[in-house]
Amino acid sequence: MTAFLYRRFLFPVLAGLFFVWAISPAHAEVLKIVINDTINPITDEYIGRALEEAQRNKDQALLIDMNTPGGLMSSMQHIIQRILTSPVPVIVYVTPSGSRAASAGFFILESADVAAMAPGTNTGAAHPVSLFGEMKGTEKEKIENDSSAFIRSYVAKRGRNVEVAESAVRQSKSWTDQEALSQHLIDYTASSEQDLFQQMKDKPVKRFNGQTVTLNLVGEAIRPFGMTLRQRILAFIVDPNIAFLLLVVGAFALYAELNHPGAVVPGMLGVLFILLAAFALDLLPIRFAALVLILASFGLFALEAKFATHGVLAIGGITTLVLGALLLVDAPIPEMRVRLWTALAVSLPLGVITVFLMRIALKARANKVVTGAQGLVGERGVAQTPLLPQGKVFVHGELWDAVASTNVSSGQTIVVRKVDGLQLQVDPANPA
Repeated sequence: MTAFLYRRFLFPVLAGLFFVWAISPAHAEVLKIVINDTINPITDEYIGRALEEAQRNKDQALLIDMNTPGGLMSSMQHIIQRILTSPVPVIVYVTPSGSRAASAGFFILESADVAAMAPGTNTGAAHPVSLFGEMKGTEKEKIENDSSAFIRSYVAKRGRNVEVAESAVRQSKSWTDQEALSQHLIDYTASSEQDLFQQMKDKPVKRFNGQTVTLNLVGEAIRPFGMTLRQRILAFIVDPNIAFLLLVVGAFALYAELNHPGAVVPGMLGVLFILLAAFALDLLPIRFAALVLILASFGLFALEAKFATHGVLAIGGITTLVLGALLLVDAPIPEMRVRLWTALAVSLPLGVITVFLMRIALKARANKVVTGAQGLVGERGVAQTPLLPQGKVFVHGELWDAVASTNVSSGQTIVVRKVDGLQLQVDPANPA
């Protein structure tokens, strides 16, 4: 009877519970990501995926360990929009010691449900800048007012110091972790994540929508959430220095393919590198005038090799390539622009190599043909028979039919003037 009941009732119930447990998603109490780069479209996509993952798994919070010099305003605004509307509480923690949340990083830190910093970190310096430094006049006022209004729109709802936060935008002020805590820009300073969770225990957190939640995360599992392979590749090539290098090397490889048709490998690599560079530059705020400068530099290199201006056009090509590189990305921070040393390291060798190779090619084209039938023109030989005016001559170890412009005696030295099929037109080398 017992065995019958087990088979009839208990076994199906246990099997059903096991099936539900097996198909249910793994539950992580805290999802963690690490931002250790500039704020760019890949960072925006990464944080968006993490928020979706945290919501799907019903995690208690998303923890963002951040160390950034800043980045693009468009990406920053999209990230803040995601954080403010997220159903999952977001904790932004500036760590480890020596890290910073500058410029766009400061905006993101202030948007979090819980803002924290490790000892020895700093934040602030959120004044908007352009490629050519600090802006002036009406443009400066417009962008300052817009950025100030943006940060005021959510800092007040987070219960933080609006006036002090706004001074980071208007006056480029920065603060250490203790200064930020004392001026109510952040909620906690903590030496570790568990220390932060301990300080947060049983304390209410007011969300952007007005709701209040209590996060008890002490001892809870922290599940890392990394970038996908695609995001890691894009994060690498979106570096302006890498994108510029891919663009120039790709253009040089295509030029090599055009000069040596059928080589295939340079052409394939050139197309691949240029496509990767185009994809990366599409994610960055680029100046098309800078692309024109880069293309013009290749034209100057070619003209230098053709007209041999003793380096004048080559120097012009190097200069325009360096300027094009430095102006290529219109980013608010130096970390998102092409570095001067990168521009010089690419431009100088490329200018020297291009001019050297093109001079060799042009010199080879200008040289006299020394192979085939045309290579016989100008060569000397010996008349084997009298040329009256036809006969036989011996040239380059071969016996040829020849026609002379004047009578030539046997044994006399002749010079080939023209090759007409299998017959040579010759003149005496030392006419009487």
